[in-house]
Amino acid sequence: MVYDLAKHKGQRSKLVRILIDKGIRDEKVLKAISRIPRHVFLDSSFEEFAYQDKPFPIGAGQTISQPYTVAFQTELLQLQKGEKVLEVGTGSGYQAAVLAEIGAKVYTIERQKELFDKTKVLLERLGYKINMKFGDGYQGMPSYAPYDKIIVTAGAPELPQELVKQLKVGGRMVIPLGEGSQKMKLILKNSETDIVIEDHGDFRFVPMLGNKNA
Repeated sequence: MVYDLAKHKGQRSKLVRILIDKGIRDEKVLKAISRIPRHVFLDSSFEEFAYQDKPFPIGAGQTISQPYTVAFQTELLQLQKGEKVLEVGTGSGYQAAVLAEIGAKVYTIERQKELFDKTKVLLERLGYKINMKFGDGYQGMPSYAPYDKIIVTAGAPELPQELVKQLKVGGRMVIPLGEGSQKMKLILKNSETDIVIEDHGDFRFVPMLGNKNA
């Protein structure tokens, strides 16, 4: 059983209201966030702060993203139930849980072994059927491509072309690009040669790490 009390549900309701006030409108995203026990994705010492709209450290130099950032990226995906989604950077697993809660078929890749092992156990305990891989996010998961949607949860210095290749024509990829701070980019793949890039504001992510033999 997952430790999830009435007080946690109340805190999630408050968090959802904060996200609505900040401009999140997608009902599927808001409903997913209202259901998922974010506190179990954090170290117990952060439990009382779990439903604040803030990022927190999760070990291995990584963070669990601010709920607004998770909601913003997910909303940009325009995710539909049953779509195949590649997530690059599993981290705590919270973003993957949001995608799965909406009804996506989730494939996720993580290069930090410590996080991969811990998150795999947690997502299974929560009952999410998610295909996880330990490896280099820059390479994606080509054996399951193409994907309807791709979401990258770490800052990449430039657009990884291998991920663009794995995106279905007509698909959407959301990725923070830049070093230091990032611009949230929406990649629209209209054809194999027609790629449109939209800018959706400033964010700050931990850097995307590569060069992992897996």
